[in-house]
Amino acid sequence: MRVRQLVAGLAAIVIGSSLVIATGATAAEARGFGDLRGNGAVSRTVLTAAQLQSGDAAGTVASSAFGLPADAANPRNSFEGTLTVSHAGEVGGFSAIRDPYDYASIAAVKHLPDFSATLVQKGSYLIPAERGVRITGNDAWNIALGVGRAWQENGDGRLTRAALPFSLIERNANCVHNGLITFLFSRNQTSLLRYQITSETCEYFQFDMWGQLPATLTQGKVASAQRIRAGFAAELAARIPTRPIAQLATDYPAAGIDTSAFGAGITPSARTTLGFVYGGVNYVGDCPTRQGPHPFCSEVLMPSYSTAKTAFGTLALLRLAQKYGPSVADELITALIPQAAGMPAWKGVTIRDAVDMATGNYTSAGYEVDEGGSTMSAFFAAESETQKTATALSFPRSATPGTTWVYHTSDSYLAVQAMNALLRQHEGPRADIFSMLCNEVLIPAGVGPDSLTTLRTDNSPTGAPFGGYGMFWTQDSIAKVARLMGPQHGAVHGVQLLHPGLLDAALQRNPADRGLPVTGSTVLRYNAGVWAKDYSSVNDPAFTTPFTVPFMSGFGGITVAMMPNGSTYYVFSDNDEFVWASAVSQSAKLATMTGGGTATPSPTASGHR
Repeated sequence: MRVRQLVAGLAAIVIGSSLVIATGATAAEARGFGDLRGNGAVSRTVLTAAQLQSGDAAGTVASSAFGLPADAANPRNSFEGTLTVSHAGEVGGFSAIRDPYDYASIAAVKHLPDFSATLVQKGSYLIPAERGVRITGNDAWNIALGVGRAWQENGDGRLTRAALPFSLIERNANCVHNGLITFLFSRNQTSLLRYQITSETCEYFQFDMWGQLPATLTQGKVASAQRIRAGFAAELAARIPTRPIAQLATDYPAAGIDTSAFGAGITPSARTTLGFVYGGVNYVGDCPTRQGPHPFCSEVLMPSYSTAKTAFGTLALLRLAQKYGPSVADELITALIPQAAGMPAWKGVTIRDAVDMATGNYTSAGYEVDEGGSTMSAFFAAESETQKTATALSFPRSATPGTTWVYHTSDSYLAVQAMNALLRQHEGPRADIFSMLCNEVLIPAGVGPDSLTTLRTDNSPTGAPFGGYGMFWTQDSIAKVARLMGPQHGAVHGVQLLHPGLLDAALQRNPADRGLPVTGSTVLRYNAGVWAKDYSSVNDPAFTTPFTVPFMSGFGGITVAMMPNGSTYYVFSDNDEFVWASAVSQSAKLATMTGGGTATPSPTASGHR
């Protein structure tokens, strides 16, 4: 269908309320499942009970109208059962913000997909049974629901007010458009459901969407309810403690931290969120929307884009190496991917070569020329596994494997497919490389359910995982991945999850194995799916000893910099701005940077994608 082709083709471009909102769950809330202390005396003029009982949505409203008010009382009603939204394509409004490819001309793009979700309530928390990306079958959108809240306001009478964050995820693409849902309910009554989208992490398609439509709440016992409640309680309690980013300067007054440096150089309207992890605290920024701060910032879902090359490709390889020995990195692509067998271009290419972006198979060695070319466009647009794999294998042999870095998302895809085949040789035909990653790395590291799904071929939960993109993050989950690779050195509670030698090389902790130089740069390198940038006094006079910062990078404006002093800076944005040197300078005020290169920066390196 035309809509499917166009939405898939997006990836080929790579790819006023008076309410006072209470922010973030505290440790006490985690223990009490969100017990609320208010008396319900909320002054509300936006999304009132009367407005939710009848009428239409005329446009978007302040995001705070969907949030938990400071005076909210504990909910009178509790919900357990199913929320169903149907015929969503028949109602709603849409306003394009950025749409150079005229996606707004496609009707399905401008509406929610129909969906059904099992919800379980515990205290004031409203918990979806299924977290992460959900395949809807819609031609345009898949969806993800985050944990919301339920509470009582005196103006709602005997009805309880509920709100949930949600995200629309483009079919066969990694953009995420963040929204909010709210409705009133009791055991026998449900209001209309109000929704809006006013933010995203998507460089090439930005819009507002809103609507008010009937929804069905079907109460009924959920067999796994107790497990869901207990799981969320454990998840909430295990999150890295958060404080506002401004608190960093207060917590370390002697360091002279300028917190305005975090996010400097990023267009404010393009930023989804940012954070700085140090001293066991995740110092977080807010989550701006076009209608004010997102009231569920900790639950906001963000795309991985190419950070998945590290968080999936690298971590999966390091886990396999820890389980079966580091020689797994030298297994041949031709022996593991049937379509590659007998192809001269792929003779001698190993998993390590593919993870390193050094297969030797490319059309142009120019900096990301192939990544923006027609072959890669066809790769991103392909939805079937057969077509995606064939396209990934179609680059010609142009250099000896392992010698020349050329950025190809398709190489990461092939590396993951090869690792999947290798895993099945060891663990049987039903083994799945992403499931292994989740069960043996991400979950032990404390990564929450929102980040335990991935995009796959054929728009199916059983397709081949994308590998080079297609994962999703929250503030907490990306901080934990970086913590595992950095200060935890690949171990959790004394158990080594990742091969330490390969991890040290990937994070520039082995001066004898620094990876390959990036085309056109004297300060950028790439090793085992991890970028690295050299810093010296040329960057900052305070850097008297050169050092190197390994980092993950994603399309549009995503950076996760894992400093050699154990801190991490992350920023998610979508205006093609990759600016984070000022964050490195602030980090260096807190703890000494050690290790790395001595190269002199080149002017072209500062604009890294």
